[in-house]
Amino acid sequence: MTSMKLPSRPDITPEKADADRRVLELLSNSFPNISAASTEIINLEAIMNLPKGTEHFVADLHGEHEAFIHILRNASGNIKRKVTEIFGTSLASSDIRELCTLIYYPEKKLEYITEDSSVNLSDFYNITLYRLVKVLQSVSSKYTRSKVRKALPPAFAYIIEELLHESPSVENKQAYFIRIIETIISTGQADAFIVAMCNVIQRLSIDQLHILGDVYDRGSGAHIIMDTLAAYDKFDFQWGNHDALWMGAAAGNMASIANVLRISLRYANLATLEDGYGINLLPLATFAMEVYGDDECEGFEPKVDDDTTDISDKNRRLIARMHKAIAVLQFKLEAELIRRHPEWRMDDRLLLQHVDYNRGVLMLDGREYVMTSINFPTVDPADPYRLSPEEADLVCKLRHSFRVSDKLARHVKLLLSHGSMYGIYNSNLLFHASLPMNIDGSFRQVDIQGRPYKGRALMEKTEAMMRAAFNYDTSDDDRSYATDFYWYLWCGPDSPLFDKSKMATFERYFLTDKTTFHEEKGHYYDMRNRPEVCDMILDEFGVAGPHRHIINGHVPVKLSKGETPIRAGGKLMVIDGGFAKAYHATTGIAGYTLVFHSRGFQLVKHEPFTSAEEAIRNGTDIVSTTEIVELSSHRMRVRDTDKGCELQGQIDELKELLFAYRHGLVKER
Repeated sequence: MTSMKLPSRPDITPEKADADRRVLELLSNSFPNISAASTEIINLEAIMNLPKGTEHFVADLHGEHEAFIHILRNASGNIKRKVTEIFGTSLASSDIRELCTLIYYPEKKLEYITEDSSVNLSDFYNITLYRLVKVLQSVSSKYTRSKVRKALPPAFAYIIEELLHESPSVENKQAYFIRIIETIISTGQADAFIVAMCNVIQRLSIDQLHILGDVYDRGSGAHIIMDTLAAYDKFDFQWGNHDALWMGAAAGNMASIANVLRISLRYANLATLEDGYGINLLPLATFAMEVYGDDECEGFEPKVDDDTTDISDKNRRLIARMHKAIAVLQFKLEAELIRRHPEWRMDDRLLLQHVDYNRGVLMLDGREYVMTSINFPTVDPADPYRLSPEEADLVCKLRHSFRVSDKLARHVKLLLSHGSMYGIYNSNLLFHASLPMNIDGSFRQVDIQGRPYKGRALMEKTEAMMRAAFNYDTSDDDRSYATDFYWYLWCGPDSPLFDKSKMATFERYFLTDKTTFHEEKGHYYDMRNRPEVCDMILDEFGVAGPHRHIINGHVPVKLSKGETPIRAGGKLMVIDGGFAKAYHATTGIAGYTLVFHSRGFQLVKHEPFTSAEEAIRNGTDIVSTTEIVELSSHRMRVRDTDKGCELQGQIDELKELLFAYRHGLVKER
């Protein structure tokens, strides 16, 4: 049997192949002869010439699960664009809207359709199945048959594959195609088949999902977002400070736990704690009513939209008391960490010791600041950071509740397995917030456990510390430090997840002078707007390519005030557009998706999302506008991506194996 002859790589010599013989013999187990190796080379070369898959970048989801799930289902508007391209001249806009809604929410939409007595179901099934086949053919066209096959549900994989690669317009196959559709309907499988097709369309519309931090806090569905991602195919995290806060809470860091509880109470978001993770809030509620029962707790009322949130006056008062109780406890617990770690240089956060409890003022830097409240029943002015016996008991109960939450542990494990401090994907450097810098533009040196780190080394050491808190082989001392370090990452001045002079929590609650609220941002946030600084950072991380970028979240882009997410001559993209409802007034929109496809970058701006129920009933969608950020001079192929580099390496190894076969260095089987 003759085999196809491929040209050998010019750098392959008998000496090199002989030196690599052990690796080549292992490779020969998968490709036992010249024919098998040649076939795989042909397959890989073909894949290299497919268009690159579509990447989606989102940041700062902050628990807004309905909006997030919707943009996953509609691929940030890409599915509607595809449907319009295919059917724009043959379908009315209302029919396009109905088809898109079916693709986004197939199970629920089918319930409404099948319950509507005016709908001829036989006609509906016939028409819809034909349309879905055309949409799936379009979204799957940039992938190999093998990749599409892996995305298909096993129960319908063979039938879907047949429909994808046959056409009802081809005369010889027309009856075959039609009969498949008729049989799907006659056997009662139409609903299940439609659901399967819609799910595959959704899955293939996004090749890789990048989440640049802050899944947690403010919105009520962070646990739902995590559940959604657990069932998702290809995604990665770059951790944010809010994610680190919850990870620290799961590790047992009490200052992190107190912050998690305080923020949840601030936004009346008890669903994530109680329903999502089974955190028992009864001990905190009991403590708060006993200690602050006579306190109106002004300034601690939950920040909610009265038009959309139904909270009784009684619950508002309870939440306010719990909120104040945990805030005061937080300041005590943070003081314990600050004293234990003087190297963090955070003594300026030890504010309870500067309160004049008789006069109701804070004495700071020679100035007096009037306080909004002086009711601190658990604070001993002589020893303000000592826990009362009741607080100490509460701490034990709260820590236990977080530590025994199986679901929280699973979600933290997901964050660790898919996450990192930074990621590099196709010449894009991703990290949530900052890379601490000095005013002269050099990387700022940060000491961790007595050793200095800066730039890329700082990010990598930070990640190692975060993982150490959960690794079984970490020593007790190192685990204790790593657990403490999570709180520093949340609010420390040189934390790459925060990088501000302070977190002015105490001031916002208790001082009337708003000038004390100011949190001075680190130099990175200004420096990153300079193209030469971006280039220096990209060089530091070894990011190559003619079109390379830094992509951040963390700081909401105030579009309503003229800010732009595209900066430094296009080298930097800041994509925190304010998914959280609390930020909509600040940003003027309701989130961004950055889309990187084979033609280049597009930025999708989302308007506020009503609800999934509204979308299903009335065919409403997130109103999104698309802005072209950067277009490639040529359509990017797989060979132009990180995956292409990996495949090229495999091709080179296979060519060396062919050389070894032909020269008898490795025997065919």
